[in-house]
Amino acid sequence: MNYTSKRLDNAEAPQTTERILYFIKTKGPVSTAALAKTLEMTGEAARQQVQKLVSAGLIEGRQEPQAGAGRPRQNWILTEAGNARFPDTHAQLTIKLIGSVRELFGEAGLDKLIGQREEESRAAYAQACKAADLPTRLQQLAAIRDEEGYMARVEADGDDWLLIEDHCPICAAARTCQGFCRSELQLFQEVVGPAASVVREQHLLSDAMRCVYRIKAVI
Repeated sequence: MNYTSKRLDNAEAPQTTERILYFIKTKGPVSTAALAKTLEMTGEAARQQVQKLVSAGLIEGRQEPQAGAGRPRQNWILTEAGNARFPDTHAQLTIKLIGSVRELFGEAGLDKLIGQREEESRAAYAQACKAADLPTRLQQLAAIRDEEGYMARVEADGDDWLLIEDHCPICAAARTCQGFCRSELQLFQEVVGPAASVVREQHLLSDAMRCVYRIKAVI
């Protein structure tokens, strides 16, 4: 991870900081109590770490309504600076290159660029995802996506499966041109085959915390 310019005043902070940021990235929004339990520290120690991260601009509070009467619960999410601690695949350069392609070749040229990336990914995924059964094939897909920086994993959800991606290393490019996201969804459908459907249920570009895809067997 790349560290921001803001420093914490505890010699042990870097390791603890990484654990907290990773936990919020993959499980957030989370409460101070949940952080204390996961990191096996006292509630007071967890509160001190949280305040340091808030002061450093890496996390911020979000009020979550209680299920019933009572005050809203305070949970913690990553700020833009906190998210910047995870790989962004040279975001600014990518945005400039996309802008140059648009200016020089128009939308048709940009579609051609996305198509070329899609073909390269299709070949890589076809090589990596060869299992005959769908659950194993999904694990293989998650593995290659994880290698690409998406922090991907597969979880069972009843009779369905969820492909969860806690990070998007091309988020800046996807915000500039959402054709990248449409291309990925199509590739996932090709990997799972006609025996299942893929639906995106959560999307980082729609202000979700992560991208989540539901894979449902076709009856």
